[in-house]
Amino acid sequence: MFTAVATAVDEPLAFTEREVPEPGQGEVLVKIIACGVCHTDLDLLQGHWPIARFPVVPGHEITGVVAAAGPGVSWPEVGTSVGAQFLGDSCRRCDHCVRGEQILCPRKRITGIVMDGGYAEYAVLKADFVTPLPQGLDPVAAAPLMCAGLTAFNGLRQGGITATSRVAVIGAGGVGSLAIRYAVAMGARVAVIGRSDRGEAAAREMGAERFIATQDSDPAEALKAWDGGANLIFNAAPSTSAAAAAFTGLAPDGTLVLVGYGPEPLTLPTRPMALNRLHAMINPSGSPHDMRDTLAFSAAHDILPEFTSIGLRDANAALAAMARGHAGKRSVITFG
Repeated sequence: MFTAVATAVDEPLAFTEREVPEPGQGEVLVKIIACGVCHTDLDLLQGHWPIARFPVVPGHEITGVVAAAGPGVSWPEVGTSVGAQFLGDSCRRCDHCVRGEQILCPRKRITGIVMDGGYAEYAVLKADFVTPLPQGLDPVAAAPLMCAGLTAFNGLRQGGITATSRVAVIGAGGVGSLAIRYAVAMGARVAVIGRSDRGEAAAREMGAERFIATQDSDPAEALKAWDGGANLIFNAAPSTSAAAAAFTGLAPDGTLVLVGYGPEPLTLPTRPMALNRLHAMINPSGSPHDMRDTLAFSAAHDILPEFTSIGLRDANAALAAMARGHAGKRSVITFG
């Protein structure tokens, strides 16, 4: 099978042919249809994952079809369309696992970082950590939902979104644009914060009622003028400072959720936090039950990301463009 392999930090992906692997106990062999190119894949190559196991096949936004099942696996059946996510395995015994929050397991294993992922024609995956795709959901368009979609959907839920929430989304890229559409579909009012007004038309088309350009106004003050502030600020931008700048635009009891952040520490004003019971959290991806809910909600509301289909040999170019900040639409590797 044709495969892309991350061999070391600061090295481009190497392409090679490998034997199709066989699934072991509790595993399934998935014939891959598509794999999204995620910023986490770039982080792997840039050395931001000290737990990484090299060589490793990157990719955790995986969709495909179960081609074979290993010993002890009766579900999902061969022929089932499935997706696989960032979370590839867990200990199954700790308090977090038995409560269904495997993403918090201290011994979790990450697809494409310590386990071979989806930059290949086939992948062996843990049967308990693949998710059947809802009927009729396009597997190529659905690939980014396995991480970008899950991150946006679950981040909003963990932040306490309700149908009466005012939600401010910072950054309208791959994750941010999905967060906008999910929040609107959940009944919330949405404002989008960007550096310039260049993205205003697209934000309003997705359902945002307000657009705040930080080059023209202070984001916190602009949010405070929005009926007293945002109940939830969702930072999808790769900038910690952007989140901090908007933080005091929260309404009392409001929550800042970071799914994007930079290398700088998060510094927040303690007095406004104390006086208004403000909250801040970083939300990591999600557990298998969150993945099911994300896919079901996306299918029910016809929420799919915009993407560009590429071949596996184009992966290095897509990652390089991402590193330069010129990625455009989300790239999805497809296998014919």
